[in-house]
Amino acid sequence: MQRRVVHEQWKQDRAAFHELVAAATVEDLRRPSHGTRWTNQQLLFHLLFGYQVVRALLVLVRAFGRLPDPISRIFAWSLNSATGLFHIVNYWGSCGGGLLTPRLMDAWFDRIIAALHRSLDRASDAELARGMHFPTRWDPFFRDHMTLADVYRYPAKHFAFHRAQLTLGSAGI
Repeated sequence: MQRRVVHEQWKQDRAAFHELVAAATVEDLRRPSHGTRWTNQQLLFHLLFGYQVVRALLVLVRAFGRLPDPISRIFAWSLNSATGLFHIVNYWGSCGGGLLTPRLMDAWFDRIIAALHRSLDRASDAELARGMHFPTRWDPFFRDHMTLADVYRYPAKHFAFHRAQLTLGSAGI
C-alpha cells in the first residue's frame, strides 16, 4: 500500500469538501442532488459520513481479521440479509445529518481526516494485510473480502462517486 498516495487523496478530499461548503449558497444547499433523494446539504453530510464510517470499519477489520475466515463470512452474510434496513438507516441518517450546519460539517470532516491520518501512520504492514468479508449489497465499493488497506482507500472512492451527484452552483451542476 502506498500510504503517501492515500494521505494525499484524503488531503485533496478535505480541501474539496471545504471548497464545496464555502461556495454553497443557502439555495444550493436546499436544491435536490442528482440521482439521490437527498438535498445537497444532506449529500454533503453523506460525503462526510463516508469518511466517518471508516473509523468503525477499521475496528471491525482489526477484530475479524484475527478470526477464522468463516466467521467474517457469516457476519457479512448476516449483514447482507439486512440490506433493506441498512438502506433505510443510511437514507434517514443522512437526512438527519443534513440538519447540521455546513460549518459544523467542515469542522467534523477535519477531525475525521486528522484521526484517519494518525491511524494509517500507526498501522503496521501486517495489520494492513489483514482482512474480512464485507456485505457487498450495502455499498458498490465493498468487495467480498477487503483488507485494512482496502478500507483506508474506500472513503475516497465513496467521496468521488457522491461528489459527482451534487448540484451546487448557480447552474445547479
